[in-house]
Amino acid sequence: MSTPAPAGDHSVGRPDVPTPPGGAPLRVDPARITAAPPAAAHLPVVDETSAGGLVLRPTPEAAPGAMGFDVAVLLRRNRNGRLEWCLPKGHLEGQETPEEAAIREIREETGIRGTIQVDLGVIDYWFTGEDRRVHKVVHHYLLRAESGSLTVEHDPDGEAEDAVWVGIDDLPDKLSYPNEQRLAAAAAERLDASPELLTALRSGPPHRETPDHP
Repeated sequence: MSTPAPAGDHSVGRPDVPTPPGGAPLRVDPARITAAPPAAAHLPVVDETSAGGLVLRPTPEAAPGAMGFDVAVLLRRNRNGRLEWCLPKGHLEGQETPEEAAIREIREETGIRGTIQVDLGVIDYWFTGEDRRVHKVVHHYLLRAESGSLTVEHDPDGEAEDAVWVGIDDLPDKLSYPNEQRLAAAAAERLDASPELLTALRSGPPHRETPDHP
């Protein structure tokens, strides 16, 4: 934020016009004044709901001291061409619940079919487009990987360039968005504090890279 200039002497009756040292009051030509663009607050508001999250597999040959889980992460280009690391997520379709949408979106975007273990919470934010303000609500879940091969080939939107497994200990430093970084850190804390959740994620047959799409 810029620092306001120090207040100087003002001409009588013109409190908004400063007087420069040793000079006359500044004057503004009304013909040079242009109307300000419409304020964002006057744009129509649109509500959007999405769902996604962290789908985990036990890390093959995890290093000693590591938590021992990998998370599927997407690599996408933003509008400026910069590569971004982000979690899979997408809009709800039809009468889907957030849980159903999260499972479907993660499978479509990463190729991994998962089952929800816990609700990680909601990220809520606003952004402004050319003709609207969008109130975005994203439901996030922690899932156990059950089957499938990591790929972006089946993403109907074709937005991601690649999908990779990232160790959950390294995830906050890899993700591009601060709100997802905080979510990843909270998920790691949740795992560390819940032996039952760790057992659930490690139970059953280990995830194997197998085709899981028709």
